Amino acid sequence: MKNITASFAMTALATESEAQDRKPAAPAAVYEVAPGLGHFTDDILFGEVWERAELTPRDRSLITVSAIVSTGRTVQIGAHVRRALNNGVTPAEIGELITHLAFYSGWPNAISAVMETKKVFDERCVAPVTDSDAARIELEVSAEAARTASVNAGVAPTAPALADLTNRVLFGDLWQRPDLSARDRSLVTMAALIAMGQAEQLPFHANRAMDNGLTNSEASEVVTHVAFYAGWPRAMSAVPVLKRVFETRPGE
Repeated sequence: MKNITASFAMTALATESEAQDRKPAAPAAVYEVAPGLGHFTDDILFGEVWERAELTPRDRSLITVSAIVSTGRTVQIGAHVRRALNNGVTPAEIGELITHLAFYSGWPNAISAVMETKKVFDERCVAPVTDSDAARIELEVSAEAARTASVNAGVAPTAPALADLTNRVLFGDLWQRPDLSARDRSLVTMAALIAMGQAEQLPFHANRAMDNGLTNSEASEVVTHVAFYAGWPRAMSAVPVLKRVFETRPGE
């Protein structure tokens, strides 16, 4: 009994020591202005959410950088690009993430992200990024046929140039680039749509993400993680949309 008690005491001391040794994630100014925010940043966001096993640290970095880039939070980009590199996201993947999100959140956000990311690459002596020479990603034929038909019927009559660019460039080129895997492109797109409050666009991309290998628990965790970077209202708006997607895929 004494041994058990001693073991519990040692575990508690070790946990307390780890908490004390952990470097605060929140800048010192946060504790001087908003100490509650400092607590939630260190203990909840980085001490709990980032540690959850439902997504890998690499996935969480992809999601976070996507949320920040797509909402134009330029000041925060550098720190999270550094974290992404530490978590195994390659410079080429970060560059392609920005390229991908130019189509979903606009060129100004993407160009601003490039400028901040370049500072980090220079700081770490990252060589200039080049396009991958790997084979292009092959999109599922029947799904692409259905998507193309939907665009041609719903978009082309009103905005024919947009329909053409959607089919020829967005899905005919960007989504087939091998610089990001199909799953990662879906992860990035879902995170950006949730962060921007574009829940009406989520069903198509959530289904595509799950076709590309994202699981129910991973998709749910994307919403949870983005809540901290884009706010609870946008995450909550995404929940019923994702619920309906899950209900159409009962086998998963």
